[in-house]
Amino acid sequence: MPSITSGGVRAAAVRIRPLAKRTPIITSSEFDDAAGARVLFKCENLQTGGAFKIRGASNLILSIPPADLPRGVVAFSSGNHAIAVAIAARHAGAAATIVMPADAPRSKLETARAYGARIVLYDRLRESREAIAAGILEESGATLVPPFDHPIIAEGQGTAALELLEDAPDLDGLIAPVGGGGLLSGCATIAREIRPSIRLFGVEPADGNDTFLSLQAGERRSIPLPHTIADGLRAPEPGALTFPIIHQLVEQILLVTDDQIRAAVKFLLARLKILVEPSGAVGAAALLFGKLPRGMAKVGVILSGGNMDLDQLAGYGS
Repeated sequence: MPSITSGGVRAAAVRIRPLAKRTPIITSSEFDDAAGARVLFKCENLQTGGAFKIRGASNLILSIPPADLPRGVVAFSSGNHAIAVAIAARHAGAAATIVMPADAPRSKLETARAYGARIVLYDRLRESREAIAAGILEESGATLVPPFDHPIIAEGQGTAALELLEDAPDLDGLIAPVGGGGLLSGCATIAREIRPSIRLFGVEPADGNDTFLSLQAGERRSIPLPHTIADGLRAPEPGALTFPIIHQLVEQILLVTDDQIRAAVKFLLARLKILVEPSGAVGAAALLFGKLPRGMAKVGVILSGGNMDLDQLAGYGS
């Protein structure tokens, strides 16, 4: 499989313009005081579809030859990638079939359906989404749009860091969530090219620490299906494509608990007035709870999404 390149990220930035927004950067002196650093938040929670995933999905779908589009696209996702694929497929005029877990957040299921996708539900404890998707692909001849382990997907995700560093070229550090590793590997690739001295960090839930363990071992390690409120970071193993890049470029994977993630979601909503879903708030949690090594005065954080069920938010209390 081809690798992820900085040139691919730059090409993606042009290709995805019809669908992906250039999201804003926001700051908060109150958050800076709590974190002990100047923090710049890249607000992918305000992105088309509510998450960074439109960057990768549109990059791949807008790369599909026109002759192949009538056969449609197939994806598997816990939510945000599903929404992104549905949006990009509708824009391209292709039918989308998406395999989603039955326990995916209701808001994400409903949004993907609203954009015209056909949803196939599965039990994530007993069934394989990859196997279900493979069967659909065999029958239809559609194009697979995977959630992370594909160079065109990861290069699309990397455009978030490209924009961030164009607007803030003097960052000392960059933090991104890590599930399968598409966002982190794409961002790390372009960030290291633009600013070789930048320090790169991923963040994942403590109960979903597959990338942390893999980085320690120097090879991919898998874990049982994680139980965490960060539903977008439940990949049990980093990607075959993405992990070598993370291993080469990323200094450390930081771990945060679900309680710390909840606290970050509440802080961002109450103080910065932005809604960030648990998966998207892990970077903020790492800073709030002192997980980042010292020595960085200015840090960029990718808030990767904002699609959250309101009843889940209500359960966080005051």
